[in-house]
Amino acid sequence: MKLYAISDLHVGQPDNRAALQTLPRHPDDWLIVAGDIGDTVEQITWALDLLVSRFAQVLWTPGNHDLWTLPRPGFPALAGEALYRHLVEICRQRGVLTPEDPFVRWPGPGGAYVLAPTFTLYDYSFRPDHIAVDQAVQWAEEAGIVCTDEHLLHPTPYPSRAAWCRQRCAYTEARLDTLVPADPIVLINHYPLHQDHARLPLIPRFMPWCGTRLTEHWPRRFNIQVVVHGHLHIRNTIYRDGVRFEEVSLGYPRQWDRHRPLTSYLREILPGQ
Repeated sequence: MKLYAISDLHVGQPDNRAALQTLPRHPDDWLIVAGDIGDTVEQITWALDLLVSRFAQVLWTPGNHDLWTLPRPGFPALAGEALYRHLVEICRQRGVLTPEDPFVRWPGPGGAYVLAPTFTLYDYSFRPDHIAVDQAVQWAEEAGIVCTDEHLLHPTPYPSRAAWCRQRCAYTEARLDTLVPADPIVLINHYPLHQDHARLPLIPRFMPWCGTRLTEHWPRRFNIQVVVHGHLHIRNTIYRDGVRFEEVSLGYPRQWDRHRPLTSYLREILPGQ
């Protein structure tokens, strides 16, 4: 029995969708999907149906693409919190665990970890210190970088994405506070917790859309042993202050080898090395 993780499946890409269909059954294993399954509710639903047929248990947290609003005739134009809650309900109908469900304890080998899916969003605080937070987007635009979220990820009913992020971080901290301090945690989030981990060599000014400084103290405050995230499309393992950080993105077709089976992109989280 193993706990695997992957993110950024982007099944709206035909190659990614085809690759996901080749995934063999893992009847005893659990899978973390750390956001960005697709760009529409239909894509996300299709992928979840496939994944729950392949794994004993699936855990999900939303990425920014999952929360895009792409209005089309005949489909409700859900946005913001309403869209998120709709996706949570779709997950619950399929037995998929979400950031709104009770944290569960890993029943397999490798230790009695608590698995904690979280949803924090971002607040533009990932930026150089000399750039004011309210100037971070302008700083990115000066290099020709504008995240599509600015047009498609709506914070409704919150006044801004930053306000939604603050609410989500406060909610998540309160939930983590309820855990027994001695219990080791696998924290699952779409975004990296540390600004230092949000380094994108090809598009360095994309940083403002990559997380929030509100989460940087969490590994010190809580007994977090492993952090699973995606978003960056830069697969790696980083150790910081004794915590293992796993970036588990698949990414767009140009970012992965289509000659390799998709199973080779499943990161083993537990039991682990």
